[in-house]
Amino acid sequence: MKCGFTLDTVEAHYPAHWEADVVLADGGTAHVRPIKPADADRLRSFYSRLSDESIYFRFFGPRPRLSDREVERFTNVDYVNRVALIATIGAEMVAVIRYDRTGPGEAEIAFLVEDAHQGRGVASVLLEHLAATARENGIERFVADVLPANMRMMGLLRQAGYTAQSQFEDGVVRMTLDLTPTETSTEVTLAREHRAESRSIGRLLAPGSVAVIGASREPGGVGQTVLRNLLAADFTGPVYPVHREVRAVAGVRAYPSVGAIDGDVDLAVVAVPASGVIDVVKECAEKGVHGLVVVSSGFGETGPEGKARQDELARLARSYGLRVVGPNCLGIANTDPAVQLNATLAATLPCRGKVGFFSQSGALGTALLQRVAQRGMGISTFVSAGNRADVSGNDLLQYWEEDDSTEVILLYLESLGNPRKFTRLARRIARSKPVVVVKSGGTPSGHSAEELRLPDSAISSLFEQAGLIRVDDLIQLFDVGQLLAYQPLPAGPRVALVTNSDALGLLAADACLAAGLDPRSPVNLGAAAGASEFGAALAGELASPDVDAAVVIYMPPIPGDTDAVAAELLQVSKDSGKPVLATFQGHLGMHQALRVETGPPGCGTAPARGSIPSYAAPEEAVRALAHVVRYAKWFAHPAVPPPELDGIDTVRAKALVRTALPATVPARTGASEEGAFAQPGPPVEVDAAELLSCYGLTVWPAEVVRSPDEAVRAAERLGWPVVLKVADPGASRRAGTVRLGLTGPEMVRHAYAEFADQLGERVELAVQRMAPQPAVPTVVGVVEDPAFGPFVSFGLGEVTARLLLDQGFRLAPLTSEDAAALVRSVRAAPLLFGEYGYPPVAVAALEDLLVRVGRLAHDLPEVARLDLDQVLVGESGVIVLGARATLRTPAGPRLDGGPRRLS
Repeated sequence: MKCGFTLDTVEAHYPAHWEADVVLADGGTAHVRPIKPADADRLRSFYSRLSDESIYFRFFGPRPRLSDREVERFTNVDYVNRVALIATIGAEMVAVIRYDRTGPGEAEIAFLVEDAHQGRGVASVLLEHLAATARENGIERFVADVLPANMRMMGLLRQAGYTAQSQFEDGVVRMTLDLTPTETSTEVTLAREHRAESRSIGRLLAPGSVAVIGASREPGGVGQTVLRNLLAADFTGPVYPVHREVRAVAGVRAYPSVGAIDGDVDLAVVAVPASGVIDVVKECAEKGVHGLVVVSSGFGETGPEGKARQDELARLARSYGLRVVGPNCLGIANTDPAVQLNATLAATLPCRGKVGFFSQSGALGTALLQRVAQRGMGISTFVSAGNRADVSGNDLLQYWEEDDSTEVILLYLESLGNPRKFTRLARRIARSKPVVVVKSGGTPSGHSAEELRLPDSAISSLFEQAGLIRVDDLIQLFDVGQLLAYQPLPAGPRVALVTNSDALGLLAADACLAAGLDPRSPVNLGAAAGASEFGAALAGELASPDVDAAVVIYMPPIPGDTDAVAAELLQVSKDSGKPVLATFQGHLGMHQALRVETGPPGCGTAPARGSIPSYAAPEEAVRALAHVVRYAKWFAHPAVPPPELDGIDTVRAKALVRTALPATVPARTGASEEGAFAQPGPPVEVDAAELLSCYGLTVWPAEVVRSPDEAVRAAERLGWPVVLKVADPGASRRAGTVRLGLTGPEMVRHAYAEFADQLGERVELAVQRMAPQPAVPTVVGVVEDPAFGPFVSFGLGEVTARLLLDQGFRLAPLTSEDAAALVRSVRAAPLLFGEYGYPPVAVAALEDLLVRVGRLAHDLPEVARLDLDQVLVGESGVIVLGARATLRTPAGPRLDGGPRRLS
């Protein structure tokens, strides 16, 4: 377009970090990447498959083919002023979107989607990615000329969530999009991501047909085991064994290849040697298979060669539109009567239930399913991800959020592929469905994520912030899961104890106190108590307004009528609205006598809401209840956004960061696994006081001195009394590095001489005005973690607290509730609230500081580390005595930032 703007000539660098695998609206996948000159033939082929209507809407007239000159122009771009992104499935281009800069901050856009792929959400995801590239190149607005009849394109632009304006002129609608991200555009992006990922997992868990590739006649073989389990579960669709040589497996007709199968194949279970899996992926792609479950081993768990094979498996499958569970996994299962899928190596499958279960471990999977079945707990769906080359816990969270048959989510995790996304999803989903997690330490070989750098205590804090229930082991995972699945949430920590044993009642009371619960005096009914006594006692306790939950212990020393007691407990508790747990004659799980049945007894029948979970010992019941009480407390507080803050100048803060960092362009080749830039820049110190001032925070002034006379003059400028301290930022962590309350020149000179004798004449000291006393010293920090993103840490500044690593952590940005919880999360927190002889201090001012620091961390990904050491919390406010900030050019976008991508 002619508008008086001259395009700058730039050296074209292929921006590899713009490449991404994406999930489409129907659950399929595609690959998004910048166009290249080598795509000329691919573009011609794509254009030849377009309908006349699609071409007319794009070019406003007929154009049977593209000229060589047009092909050259469309495929040769500079990636700054002219950018084009394409979507590919397999080797074929299925869509293209482009912009051409037309003026300062403005570019014209156009796109084309192959007719066969229209309606799959390809255009919307391409628009998200093009908008991100445009903002990176300083473009603020998109302009599009659209024919009035092209309702689909106008709808797409209006529904993107950006501020849009339209104007009709000369038979064309000119639409202008402001690319500044808005709350609406963010919500649109996240909603599309949620729907797409949920559908992609739904296609795996509810297939219409299944092929088992590698199903041999060998007894006990992996393929034959999966096949027999599918048949034994009475899968509702056709099952196709695939074997190169045999005619039938387990009495079912076999096919020499996937392509030879007569009907459609939705899901393929792959049980061939690792070396043959890539060929199978290609065959499945040609057949139109939707997803793969790769139970074969020999991938990332075996070393670098296997890891390369695993990466190629994921890359190839995604490029052809397939999702992959595994490799090296146990399989997947769905107990829905309309599906009845057991595509796993486990012959024992739990009955129908309300629990969705995800396990990264294939080896543990069989044992885990057996334990669930033994407890009678029941599951809705099960996925064992193995090495998690593609499908991860994040995908399952998206699916289970939508799944009406899943009310509780259990996760056994060994690593987190995209922790920032995981905590975002979990925080949202936990508002409607509890999520219980066992997270083991480290990252097993074969998994695609790097080991997390945060300490385990920090991960627990971040899980707590997100509303996750983190438990220590698999026994607790099931203990908590069955309580959540079949009993209501407690309103508080007050626990009634009904028992027929003094000793067990006292043990339960002690366990309640140790777990932070508030037990009532145990009601001991005696060894001979029967159904009527237990029923009356439980009814009385549940009727009390001072009771939030009840634990019933029935362990008679002589045989009793267990069925009658169980029936009475169920009858009394069913309408109370309060959770009831039991230790019932040593029975574990959802014992038959304590179940409310949904139909005739049996494994196919799920326990109903109101069933009473039973535990082997009172302590186990109490421990499960304590986890649920903490979750219920979090759940009772509605989610709120971070507060609006005054005195924030984000523009100035970003300008300070840009000025301080080297003016270099990150390399646009060799993108990392997350699609980021290749390497982060070197660390750079910045004036922390000036940076903090942009967020309404003031650092108490200090002056570095190198002689006693300089120290005296500095004290006179700052005002008496003063502090003399070692200038080294880490000195506050050591005893004897500060002299307080110096009221005159002689005291300053004397203190200076002491430091010189102690540390040498060359030591650098600092003079600072004495802060008001009394005050409690604290330490606040920010670290940009490569996996989780920015998090805020807090602890007391006392040497003992530092030695004991008494710290709390929260992801940025912080809400007011997050800040309050962070302050109270450290063991030494009572010192801030007037206990142990300390005066109460301005905790509200401290919480405001934490919120502001969290906002800074969220706004500025370049802040690699920020230390506020120390922050004195006094009776009337807070004083930041020292601060240090380190910047670093990010290696790339945060893992959960930018447009949608698979990770």
